[in-house]
Amino acid sequence: MKQAKRIENLPPYLFAELDRKIALKRDEGVDVISLGIGDPCEPTPQHIIDTLCREAHNPKHHRYPSYYGMPEFRRAIAGWYERRFGLSFDSNTEVLPLIGSKEGIAHIHTAYVDPGDIVLVPDPGYPVYNSGTILAGGVSYFMPLTAENDFLPDLEAIPGDVADKAKLMFLNYPNNPTAAVATEDFFKRVVEFAKSHNIVIAHDFPYSEITFDGYRAPSFMATPGAKDVAVEFHSLSKTYNMTGWRIGWVLGNPAVIEALGRVKSNIDSGIFNAIQEAGIVALEGPQDCVDEMCHIYRRRRDLVINTLSDLGIKIEPPKATIYIWFRVPQGHTSASFAEMVLDKAGVAMPPGSGYGPSGEGYARISLTVPDDRLKEALDRMAQTL
Repeated sequence: MKQAKRIENLPPYLFAELDRKIALKRDEGVDVISLGIGDPCEPTPQHIIDTLCREAHNPKHHRYPSYYGMPEFRRAIAGWYERRFGLSFDSNTEVLPLIGSKEGIAHIHTAYVDPGDIVLVPDPGYPVYNSGTILAGGVSYFMPLTAENDFLPDLEAIPGDVADKAKLMFLNYPNNPTAAVATEDFFKRVVEFAKSHNIVIAHDFPYSEITFDGYRAPSFMATPGAKDVAVEFHSLSKTYNMTGWRIGWVLGNPAVIEALGRVKSNIDSGIFNAIQEAGIVALEGPQDCVDEMCHIYRRRRDLVINTLSDLGIKIEPPKATIYIWFRVPQGHTSASFAEMVLDKAGVAMPPGSGYGPSGEGYARISLTVPDDRLKEALDRMAQTL
């Protein structure tokens, strides 16, 4: 049977491939500790779970949900943005719930990218930016994120003819995988760039609340003129330990929201209403659970930083996210280091090259494992190195 040409250039998903390697090792009897995917090990806060359990018994939720999300959930999203960032959004035209932000990020390509169109993709970056481009028949132009430029794309280095042909630009700050943060001045320059070249900016913002040492991440949508050119994707996954619940949103430019909503209404049938009810409680309920998770991640961050420092790998402590991005030791590629640590230490982590060509020479550690397992993984790495 002949497959569609659109998937010929589609690489295996990074974490699916990592899971395959972990499974093979575990079949050999190895106690693998995975520092790979950013999937919180702590449970969803109890008040959110209780809401789901209660609302799941409500027969009115057992029918098809709205394609565009419950009005109450859209209002809760807009209300959270107003409290957190002081920004106002029309919950009817500028907010769209998603079955997790990943699906919206993938589907925005369908709304804006025709075969041959250019998409500006951060490199290294979340793999879906590029894979969504491939599936839409577009062409990714990789914007290198380098330590020398604080892991921000150099807008002036993008050739004018490329910028003029580009339909979308993806950004993601606080950043996965580098844990870098962006300045408000940089966001202003992005808005000017987008207006000059008629580009839609898709800002991926799931780590906004996982911050440390007094840092508070700014929303791209707070940038003057951002709503003219941009949308922002967000999720309950990382903030409230709800990765398996598959619930998020996108908000911003109403024309972009309408186009993405039109795509989604032809593809999916919305989010189970009981989950949306739980999402409302997450956004409007007590937020001390978020502070507690930041405290846990800061403790794990410091443990990793200190251990790697003892091994001669110096890293500036990141201000946000659940990741540590570090240069692999000399003599290794990203892949050879990840393979060596898995084979000799039973510790799995994604190679930086899996996030794009400019990720070569790096690896990423996720902080989403219990403290004792993280310490054991680091001890094993120390013995191996």
